[in-house]
Amino acid sequence: MRNSVPVWAVMPAAGSGSRMLSDTPKQYLSFQEKTVIEHSLDRLLSHPEIDGAVVVLQEDDPFWEQLGYAPSKPLFTSAGGRERHLSVYSGLTTLQYRFGNDAIALVHDAVRPLVSHQDLTRVIHAARQHPAGALLAAPVADTLKQDNHNMEVANTLPRERLWRALTPQVFHLQPLLNALKQVIERDLAVTDDAQALELAGYAPKLVEGSADNIKITTPADLRLAEMIWLDQRDQ
Repeated sequence: MRNSVPVWAVMPAAGSGSRMLSDTPKQYLSFQEKTVIEHSLDRLLSHPEIDGAVVVLQEDDPFWEQLGYAPSKPLFTSAGGRERHLSVYSGLTTLQYRFGNDAIALVHDAVRPLVSHQDLTRVIHAARQHPAGALLAAPVADTLKQDNHNMEVANTLPRERLWRALTPQVFHLQPLLNALKQVIERDLAVTDDAQALELAGYAPKLVEGSADNIKITTPADLRLAEMIWLDQRDQ
């Protein structure tokens, strides 16, 4: 039986993507006849446990309306901020205004178009069961070096118990909203949503996710994403 608490995707998509060396923001670049953001939304909205999405855009975004994206489930938009956490906060307030606090927010990067339904199911179920929510993550496999500010090795860092944070990151709406509000009011720097909850005293659950769930930030990533997409399709 489906859990009654709805799950809504919140997708920050207000970034410019300067490392892409393109005038077009990275979420609007294309492979396999769709933009990256369309692939990402398709993955989320086709999952049976996700009820809809809020996409957070730059103000006066000239690209979104041109897509003519036809979602399979309800989709709303809101205006983003200059930092990612401000955009997520905007999306959450839109979600709260429409549905109240009885919701689960699944925050996912617009430029991660390859997350699998299997991983989505696992992280959603973990978040439902854990009071601090859950996030997809991958264990660090490479040897880590710390530099001495002169591009020389100063130290080798142990990689045991280190994880790369991925998305989605999935939390009950009210705790995440409160945590991000504290971050904004205290003018703190956070790099993901889980960190905001950590600063508020929570310990979100780590759920190991597939290495296919890459974040597209460079032209090489876009080519790799297409290769992974084709492999997933063939499987």
